[in-house]
Amino acid sequence: MCATCPPARNYFPRRVALIKEKMMNLEIWIPFALAATVILIIPGPTILLVISQAVTHGRRSVVPLVIGVLLGDFTAMTLSLLGLGAIMATSAALFAIFKWIGALYLIYLGIKLWIANPKNNSTKDNTSYASSQSLLRSSFIVTALNPKSIAFFVAFLPQFVDPLQPAPIQLTILGATFLFLATLNAALYAIFAGQLSEHMRKGKIRKWFNRCGGSALIGAGIFTAGMQRSA
Repeated sequence: MCATCPPARNYFPRRVALIKEKMMNLEIWIPFALAATVILIIPGPTILLVISQAVTHGRRSVVPLVIGVLLGDFTAMTLSLLGLGAIMATSAALFAIFKWIGALYLIYLGIKLWIANPKNNSTKDNTSYASSQSLLRSSFIVTALNPKSIAFFVAFLPQFVDPLQPAPIQLTILGATFLFLATLNAALYAIFAGQLSEHMRKGKIRKWFNRCGGSALIGAGIFTAGMQRSA
């Protein structure tokens, strides 16, 4: 037996305690996960976009839309934690720039969906790589450029950080948890809408859904334009 090695009965409890110190407290993580789930379930501009696009383009749109949401949330979270969220919370001009870009893009997508020809969307030839890029780009832009999302991360995540533990590790765990839940939420909405699209073969029904989805996106754009910066 090694003379310099600590006794096993003392070594292992210390090792477990050290691991627990480096890991996040479950009493903080579980409430965060529940709160994030409730927030994500409520449809916002991103989910309205995902549903409308998935209904229009079918199951093939699920993957690019979900990837766009994941990348958009990751971008918004990264910008927020790097300081843009705090700057945006105090800068009316910067908040307005992000707000109007996001609002106008939502209105543009809504008008585009409103005037879309459902017969073109129902053909199987409309599966080009460019279309997948367009779907990914639209969900990414709407998610990443939502000023409330960027400000949300800087206000929401720190509430679940234990000041007695290393902040970077906790923020990494919280951020990864939120991204996983956001991706799962978007995927479930997209899969449901994509499956619904498969059962809509008639042009009139698809046209009606396009009009509803377009109206929802235009409404989301108007709502985004009317958002006020938190004091």
